[in-house]
Amino acid sequence: MSTGAEMSSRVLTVPNVISMVRLALVPVFAVLIVVGEDGWALLVLAVSGVSDWLDGVLARRLNQVTRLGQMLDPFADRLFIFVTLIGLAWREVVPLWLVLAIVARDVLLALTVPVLARLGYGTLNVTTVGKVATFALLYAFPLLLLAEVPGWVGAVAHVVGWAFTWWGVGLYWLAGLQYVAQVRRLVAAG
Repeated sequence: MSTGAEMSSRVLTVPNVISMVRLALVPVFAVLIVVGEDGWALLVLAVSGVSDWLDGVLARRLNQVTRLGQMLDPFADRLFIFVTLIGLAWREVVPLWLVLAIVARDVLLALTVPVLARLGYGTLNVTTVGKVATFALLYAFPLLLLAEVPGWVGAVAHVVGWAFTWWGVGLYWLAGLQYVAQVRRLVAAG
């Protein structure tokens, strides 16, 4: 992500600590979803979503943009998405095709890592489309879990949750294709 702020190699910053806490919440969420504690699982997902937004805002405002943060934040997002998908699929809240569609995109991007490393590049900057896709997916999952509640709350959450899901998956793949195109340009130039 290009922020215009000076890049730091510091490790212990407020945004990095927030990202580390988000990573620590992943197994907590996994256990909660497996044992059927949906209310607590929803709370953990909400805290994760807010912390994802907060760490980026604080990194820019406090001038604490770090190399570690630029790797930690998307890694925490991917891990939360993956664990949430597996948990929701295990509970039969989401279909297996959704898990496969999201994991396939991440596998595709993982295949570009050796190419980038061979050319001397690190990870690619997160695009706006990628950020919006992640936002949509991270907000879709709590809604899909909330859709399990009987009555009008569950019905509304179902519709809104699947709207976020479809947008999220579409944008997730669009961002993935943008990353692949960026890697192709780097290969052609390098």
